[in-house]
Amino acid sequence: MTRYILNRIGQTAIVIAIMSFVIYGLIGLMPGDPIDLMIAADPKMTSADAAELRELYGLDKPIYERYRNWALAALEGDLGYSRLYAQPVLDVLWPALANTLILLGLTMFFSIIIGLPLGIIAALKPYSKVDYFVNFLAFGGISTPSFWLALLLIIFFSVQLGILPASAMVIGNNAGFWEHAAALALPVMTLTIHSIASYSRHMRSNMIEIMRRDYIRTARAKGSSEQRVVLKHALRNALIPVVTIFGLDFGTLFSGALVTETIFAYPGMGKLIFDSIMGNDFNMALIALLFATLMTMIGNLLADLGYGWLDPRISYQGNS
Repeated sequence: MTRYILNRIGQTAIVIAIMSFVIYGLIGLMPGDPIDLMIAADPKMTSADAAELRELYGLDKPIYERYRNWALAALEGDLGYSRLYAQPVLDVLWPALANTLILLGLTMFFSIIIGLPLGIIAALKPYSKVDYFVNFLAFGGISTPSFWLALLLIIFFSVQLGILPASAMVIGNNAGFWEHAAALALPVMTLTIHSIASYSRHMRSNMIEIMRRDYIRTARAKGSSEQRVVLKHALRNALIPVVTIFGLDFGTLFSGALVTETIFAYPGMGKLIFDSIMGNDFNMALIALLFATLMTMIGNLLADLGYGWLDPRISYQGNS
């Protein structure tokens, strides 16, 4: 196990190094740079001033040389300054990462405690009214675009009922617990509805397949109660494919909640990445995208470790 984890950490470091070069190159090829923004903001700036600034910040050098200088500084712990926020990159990144962790944790928690039981109930009564109802809800959740769902929730809970804020901007330094909870309610609800649909569908299909296996019939023939058969023999094996979905969602919610975070003005990683790219904040966009890549790799590692916990037959010995 230890050797496997160390190998995965090494693979993650290689992927992060490759992604840093790719992302840096793509950002460097984008039209415009911070100096162009300065020229647009200051009509008195001459071309000589712009050339001097580009030389000062190293923007006149080839992109591979600029990447090398950035990588050496990053290895020493200097991740640069955010032009858009006028702060060190890490000072901006940590609050956004903490906000995303809260959003991610709540979404995962509600998705699992609601989606998995719905899938199990539907699988235990296949092709019944309960099963059709769960399938209807799941297909509806999967098919509904997140931006449209978010707008519907805003119209209903904020405009019509007026019980929840339409924007997370109400969260301030002096905001209390209930203010935070109210501001998080609609973003969490939007992401959770999609995740519940996915978890319930996968759980249902896996449970139906597992319940037809020979060892389930053997357990019943030995006199095991239905509860023991479902919880001990079927559920553990049916969860293995669901763990894959968890690993994918773990990384997706860190970087893929852009639409939801933008609509609700939630200060998380998705909105930070979008604002940084639109504002040509190269340092901030680069580090935020690398963190999203790292979270995806961590989610995959957690999923792989979950396989071994659910099924003792899975071994991590030998080649990783």
